[in-house]
Amino acid sequence: MLRTHLTVLETSASRYPLSPVFKLPRSDSQSCHGQDWYSITYRQFYMDVELFARYWSRTLAERGVVLGSVVGMWIGGYTYNDVLNIYGMSRAGFVPQMFSLRLPSAEVIFELLHKAKAKALVYESEFAPVLRECPDTPCLSYPPAQPEDIAFFFHTSGSSGGSPKLVPCSHRWLDATVMKSSQTCLPQNPDRQDVTVWMGSLCHIGQSFMLIGSLQHGTCVIQPTQISFSSEELVAMVHRCGLNRLNQFAAFLCNHLRASRQDPKLLSLLTSLDEVLYSGMPLAREEEEWAYRNGIKLRNLFGSTELGAALLSVGGTEGNAALLRPLAGTAYRFVPIGGEAGAEAAAAVQGHQSTARMLEFVILAESGDCPHASLRAADGHFHTGDLFQEVAPGQYVARGRDDDWIKSENSLRCDTKSIEDHTRMMCGSLIGECIVVGSGRPSPVLFVEPNTDMDAERLKKEIIRKTRQFPFAALPPRTHHFD
Repeated sequence: MLRTHLTVLETSASRYPLSPVFKLPRSDSQSCHGQDWYSITYRQFYMDVELFARYWSRTLAERGVVLGSVVGMWIGGYTYNDVLNIYGMSRAGFVPQMFSLRLPSAEVIFELLHKAKAKALVYESEFAPVLRECPDTPCLSYPPAQPEDIAFFFHTSGSSGGSPKLVPCSHRWLDATVMKSSQTCLPQNPDRQDVTVWMGSLCHIGQSFMLIGSLQHGTCVIQPTQISFSSEELVAMVHRCGLNRLNQFAAFLCNHLRASRQDPKLLSLLTSLDEVLYSGMPLAREEEEWAYRNGIKLRNLFGSTELGAALLSVGGTEGNAALLRPLAGTAYRFVPIGGEAGAEAAAAVQGHQSTARMLEFVILAESGDCPHASLRAADGHFHTGDLFQEVAPGQYVARGRDDDWIKSENSLRCDTKSIEDHTRMMCGSLIGECIVVGSGRPSPVLFVEPNTDMDAERLKKEIIRKTRQFPFAALPPRTHHFD
């Protein structure tokens, strides 16, 4: 039988009925850091989902929405009530189409509803003024769930392509997600309950993936007062709720890492955690290296909206702790790109042997987590556009996306993102922003927005001085152009 978030919940509610699954902040808490929480048990969660399922079954049937129809859900995705609405909608026999609050307009919502042939839209009351009309969509029949039937619709952020795109998630994909998330959330100590924290909106893949994994192991998930919670609230969650595994997006984790440099108690607390897992984007190399040097047990979970999580770093304290490995039970391929000249150039930039190759991460069609056919390339596989280098057998270092690289006039490849990131890190007091361009040109050019009244010539010299140690060896002559 295909596994889903609902079968995971049913099993866990039977296995861990009285264990807390969520810790929710009390609305009457007097603390500005939300330092008081109450528990929801697995049994209560299951019963609440059933209650919400009955509500949506009755409510949608009264409006002529047949079982199996797509139902848009424009909600925050951060609260217990949001979880109940999403899981309850699935349990009622409908296909949730997930929207976050960050979409730019109702027109985008309508367009995505139309593409998914949605029959209804559930939304938070604050959006009522902008939802005057909803597009008509046909009724859909409700066949028994097959592997390729759609279980969810998510959407991308729109950062590439200019507009959010639909991400249909099949039951086959969801079954693979159950398998992968179980590995990711496996407790280090099976004799105690893990306690972790909400990392994002359930309207997005990241938090959905982590919750499915947490439920399988009887883990408790804390709802913070906000996703970018303060270090003070982190301390409170450890002391009051027993948090032992921190899951956060890299941008938010950086705040705690920086604070811990000045706060030995916070650093000690971070090093005491069983695991500090981050995702969404890479940590700055300086932050990552500092964390490892100081005993913080980092793990990097690499994935995407279309794919879910796919690669997990080794973890621990050895020299290979930061290297990424595919999750078990998947079928991936790392395909060389760019030819020998490009490979040698990329290797020299990183200081690796000249035999290092740039590899594109490809999800094979036979992999259970291969995204929907509408998202695959002509060869039937899903080409992520993410680039890696294999630095040890089966262990990889992420090297950005293919569209972060440009080819110079002599076909050497230049990692523009690494140059930009290094410049921002070394020259943060001098510049507001920067960008590297020069595709097909003799050499790349760095444009900067000054953040100082310094004379232009002196500014150029300062930037060159501060970035001198960056390995530009693989780049063509005349790299250091500043405009």
